[in-house]
Amino acid sequence: MYAIQVRNLSKSFGDKAVLRNFSADFPAGAVTAVMAPSGGGKTTLLRLLMGLETADGGTVEGLEGLRQSAVFQEDRLCENLSAQANLRLVNPSLSAKEAEEALAAVGLAGCGGQRVAEFSGGMRRRVAILRALLARWDVLFLDEPFKGLDAETKALVLSYTRRRCEGRTVLLVTHDPSEAEALGAAQVIHLCHPEL
Repeated sequence: MYAIQVRNLSKSFGDKAVLRNFSADFPAGAVTAVMAPSGGGKTTLLRLLMGLETADGGTVEGLEGLRQSAVFQEDRLCENLSAQANLRLVNPSLSAKEAEEALAAVGLAGCGGQRVAEFSGGMRRRVAILRALLARWDVLFLDEPFKGLDAETKALVLSYTRRRCEGRTVLLVTHDPSEAEALGAAQVIHLCHPEL
């Protein structure tokens, strides 16, 4: 069973083609990794699927009515709110205990009350990942989510992310094959640059 069917999707910016007649099926309840060199259209593909860009042609089916969550390349946190408050923005029913347990699971124990403006880049990245994971979602889009994390922290966050994504539909954009493997990707799609 496929959750998302993409057929002949194309997108250009000016005279530069980023995607040309891209087709793929993304299985329901599994992780799909999308890989390509820098500038290969990975982020554009996610933005098209999320409805943040309009395709020049092609169709996307299977996302209608589904709740989406995302980790973008930028953290997009509310600077003046605490880590806990940022998590509650997407899940108001999240208890303080649940928020603290999630923060502790990614190495941020005791940081829930601090404003994210005071956090380092790696700490902010982890809050951004948690915020997406703790939202109520049917499909999760991850755009280079683990960039900027040191090896030890990355392993911790990958482990937590895999547990939260078990049996769910996830699209992961990454340059790193080990991230796809760590999340148990059921399929890996390699985008080819349309100019080649």
